[in-house]
Amino acid sequence: MLNSEKIAIAAHLHVLLRRKTGRVTDTEWMASNPDYAAEIVRFARASAHSDGHLDLGEWADKLESAMTEVVPTRPTISRLLGTAGTSQGTKQTPAAPQPNPVTDEASGHRYVRGIR
Repeated sequence: MLNSEKIAIAAHLHVLLRRKTGRVTDTEWMASNPDYAAEIVRFARASAHSDGHLDLGEWADKLESAMTEVVPTRPTISRLLGTAGTSQGTKQTPAAPQPNPVTDEASGHRYVRGIR
């Protein structure tokens, strides 16, 4: 789920909580912090149960499902390049080619892959 969709759900729940319970929340923090979102979900469900606001419970469910959605992991560079770490867990990086000052100056090039 996109972050903008999480913020939209959090904003709707924020408005409902403000109107029905007087509770003020932080929508951006609610959409980005799972612990804060879980506490707001708990509070919204408790208010829905005790005061009979069914829509609070519905939006609490939406926020909870949005925050518990599994985010696919992006492939790392080592997986894309097919390089693996050593047995000690360190990553191997390919060595960059080193310029040879003797041949570069003799051929008239002062820069690696000359400007012109």
